[in-house]
Amino acid sequence: MQLLLLPLLVVAAVGLARAAATDDPFLSGAPGNHSYNVDCGGAADFVSRTLRFFPPSSAGKSSCYSLPLPPGRYYLRLFSVYDNYDSKLRTPSFDVSAAATLVLSFRSPWPEPASRYGAYSDLIFPSATSPTSDICFYSLSTDAPVVASIEVAPVHPLAYDGATTGADLILVNYGRLTCGNNLFGPGFTNDSDAFSRVWQSDIDFRNNDLNYDAITAGGRKIFGSNQPPNYFPTKLYTSAITTGGDASNEIEYLMPVDTRMSYMVWLHFAEIDAGIGSAGQRVFDVMLAGKNVTRIDIFKQVGGFTAFKWTYIVENLTSSTMSVKLVPVVGRPILCGLENYAMVPLETRTVPNQVAAMKALKDSLKIPARMGWNGDPCAPRTWDAWEGVTCLRKDKGLVITQLDLASQGLKGYITDEISHLTDLELELQFFDWKLTSGLRATFTCYIGSVIKPVYWRNSWHHSLLNNNQLDGQVPERLYSIGVHGGVIDLSGNKGLCGVPTLPACALFWEKGGLNRTGKIALGASLGFVLLVTLIVVYILCIRRGPYDYDFEFPQDLTSISAISAKRNRYQRAKSVMLAEMEAHGPDGYYTNGGAH
Repeated sequence: MQLLLLPLLVVAAVGLARAAATDDPFLSGAPGNHSYNVDCGGAADFVSRTLRFFPPSSAGKSSCYSLPLPPGRYYLRLFSVYDNYDSKLRTPSFDVSAAATLVLSFRSPWPEPASRYGAYSDLIFPSATSPTSDICFYSLSTDAPVVASIEVAPVHPLAYDGATTGADLILVNYGRLTCGNNLFGPGFTNDSDAFSRVWQSDIDFRNNDLNYDAITAGGRKIFGSNQPPNYFPTKLYTSAITTGGDASNEIEYLMPVDTRMSYMVWLHFAEIDAGIGSAGQRVFDVMLAGKNVTRIDIFKQVGGFTAFKWTYIVENLTSSTMSVKLVPVVGRPILCGLENYAMVPLETRTVPNQVAAMKALKDSLKIPARMGWNGDPCAPRTWDAWEGVTCLRKDKGLVITQLDLASQGLKGYITDEISHLTDLELELQFFDWKLTSGLRATFTCYIGSVIKPVYWRNSWHHSLLNNNQLDGQVPERLYSIGVHGGVIDLSGNKGLCGVPTLPACALFWEKGGLNRTGKIALGASLGFVLLVTLIVVYILCIRRGPYDYDFEFPQDLTSISAISAKRNRYQRAKSVMLAEMEAHGPDGYYTNGGAH
């Protein structure tokens, strides 16, 4: 796929003018709005002439920008430059993917202008249903991918026949030309474009064996431009190319293409010659790749000074150059603009819930950068899947069928989201990891929710879980792998229990937590406590008549009781004394035979 060149001085001067943010947040997938202008390699939010290069890696390893984009269609523009930044005097070869689809290939050597001053590539792509869209770079051999800026802007969902192609195709720009005018568009001139498209001058694409004249609208207003869903800018229709010299001369553009691909061609017209005032005064045929595909009479279609666009799909080209030719029938042909897009089918991607599970696993296991776990785990298929990951294509999409992460020196824990990897069919190797205690709570869930469904399909033959820090009850179906001729190794996990050769599990303990009986007992206990609490509240706060009165219990209860006790002792003493006085009589002697 082509590297499209821009006029050199323009690129060198303003190619990064719209790069308004450092790229570091996007390398980590930080949230943001839905339009981005990223200065790659920049250290602050200001315009800087920097580039980002990614260290070369083995096949299948990618470096990605993760852009938070809701579902929709987007315009993506990459600006790349080499400028001998590494003093090797060799431009790099690398690939670029968007929406998990290979879209651009840079091959060394680059044309000298592109190497020295830079060049841009752009495309229109659909964003997936996942929270982020990844723009990934893949190194070839020892080459380091380079990028200077990334720009993303939303595109109308129905633009460029989006109703029929928008969800399934990426449109890669192989030439977006303004005829008879200089380059214009956001980031390069002050002229606006609703989708941030840039329109190149057509000079470098003309067949120079022919004669051309440029004409303009002379300040006249152009009708019908800048309309949904394509919003083609008005400036595009204010200039045009027509033939010079003999009236039989043709207009021809030679567009570079890749073979065995289909292309969507858009031609833009406006009758901006005030001398044409009726239908039939300017008629010409359109020939694409040598085939006569239509006849155009602009005035008959829309009248004068009004935008008119026409599109056609050229399929399965066998040549590296596509001819776009306008052949006169009556008068001279005229052309305002030309667009040529390669129609790249979206590649099958990993099913979304498994992508989320793998990214969660990447975070929980702290997968090192050297393993290249970036972008889609299984796509694009041109490149290998993530290291240690085996994928298979099924009706629902690409699925992960095997993980082999042994001897990687991983540290961390296994996230619960690994339970979404329901298509694992062969062997998981998790042994000899240096895992933290966080594994103990989460891996138990994994044993019950992942390994058992796999074994039920009679496809789980090996389970090597030795030398980890697992605990909880081992499911009988997992253990039965060894009973039925498979291989199972649970050694080196002191916390496992519940099957022969292992200790019995605690009464209320199972799978790293309370079992069903324990949960019932705990629930019953909590229910009883709640019932008692409700009864007390009912008696004290609810079941009281309108005349009930609350009072405080005396705080000096102890002292009052003491006083009462003293008073009782005094009364008893007084009673005894009176009885004795009555017994002694008035003189103090005892009566009833007592002494006198």
